[in-house]
Amino acid sequence: MKKQLISAIAVSAVMLSSCHDDNKIVPFSYPDMAEAANPAILFTTAAGVNVYNGGFGSAIAADPTQKDVFYLLTDRGSNVAGQTANSIIIGKPDFDPQIGKFRLKDGKLILEQTIELKNAAGQKLNGLPNPEGMGASGEVPFDLAGNKLTPSADGIDSEGLALDGQGGFWISDEYGPHIVHFDGSGKTIERINPYGTGTGGRKIPAVFATRRANRGMEGLAITPDGKTLVGMMQSPMYNPSKAAVSNSTILRILTFDIATGNTKQYAYVMNDKSLTGVSDITALNANTFLTVERDGNFGGAATNPATFKKVFKIDISNATDISASDMSAVNGKLYGGKTVEELNDAAGLQGVGIIPVTKTEVLDLLKDLPTGIYPHDKAEGLTLLPGNILAISNDDDFGVIDDGKNGFAAKILPLTNSVDRNRIFFVKLK
Repeated sequence: MKKQLISAIAVSAVMLSSCHDDNKIVPFSYPDMAEAANPAILFTTAAGVNVYNGGFGSAIAADPTQKDVFYLLTDRGSNVAGQTANSIIIGKPDFDPQIGKFRLKDGKLILEQTIELKNAAGQKLNGLPNPEGMGASGEVPFDLAGNKLTPSADGIDSEGLALDGQGGFWISDEYGPHIVHFDGSGKTIERINPYGTGTGGRKIPAVFATRRANRGMEGLAITPDGKTLVGMMQSPMYNPSKAAVSNSTILRILTFDIATGNTKQYAYVMNDKSLTGVSDITALNANTFLTVERDGNFGGAATNPATFKKVFKIDISNATDISASDMSAVNGKLYGGKTVEELNDAAGLQGVGIIPVTKTEVLDLLKDLPTGIYPHDKAEGLTLLPGNILAISNDDDFGVIDDGKNGFAAKILPLTNSVDRNRIFFVKLK
């Protein structure tokens, strides 16, 4: 894959945006990086660790009319893995996943509005795992006091975000996976999943229920014509099982026609099986997209530093549709008795006549940023702005990580020795 030339925005291209007081046109330029200003504290643990709100950056979408406004998405809330098999510690069980409307001002991201996600009845959603038959991840949730929590049909692990063009939002998650349509106030219009348990009754293919826990539909894009949603799975699905795909690098891309509900699927080959996977996808046109593929390590760390955080341009034009003729096929279409994931890599796909999406590297976050090495572990949001300026957001995990004993410790960036914060990096692509 030939790397395209990157031109960093040491001096940002001057762009136009509306003046918010009198609607006059004024010059506007993007900085190399902007950080969220003064995030609120959600709560403080018994050990004195602050958990911030915060948490924005799992996805990013740019306002189509105001060039200094961005929508950033939280995931399910502060959480860490528990000490027993499949257990998870939820820091604030009543946390409501949300969209933050941020304005870029004087190099800072100012939170202007919080849009809390709600069900169709207007009740707040939460980040708890779903019950069996409704998108259960197999995770067993506990609170910080060790109390077991009850799974919730209103649980969502929100990860992908796209604007619907009518003031609302489409969001994908890592549980079901679910694709949920919200209005501008955050109220659910429709929830779509492989089980038919959402509102509206529409489904996506049953094979997506084999997603790996906490590695579901991590990215979501909408084509510029507003007709098609494009969902990106983070990692190879456990299809038909974890053991069967231990060497797989094959991810699935799902396209969903919003009007008809028709779907297609394509194979994406990850660079290495050790990677965390693909964290987001954003559309350039109906067939080409940008993805961000990464490891889970911190840039610039003294030990176990990050080695792979790259943005790719992909094209689905000539890729093979790997959909099964029957949407209810649990393992999808089989090739020689094997699932697509069991084919493992590009050679395996080629052997059965499957053409994957093409990939071309356009940005290395560890080498090509004007600010230096990308310091975060989680590059999770992408959106392309006018003038080929790529905006990249990070998930800061609400400023906390696992303390190794069923609790939270401050999430410190090794490169800066400071608590992780939500940031947007701006890079001019050529």
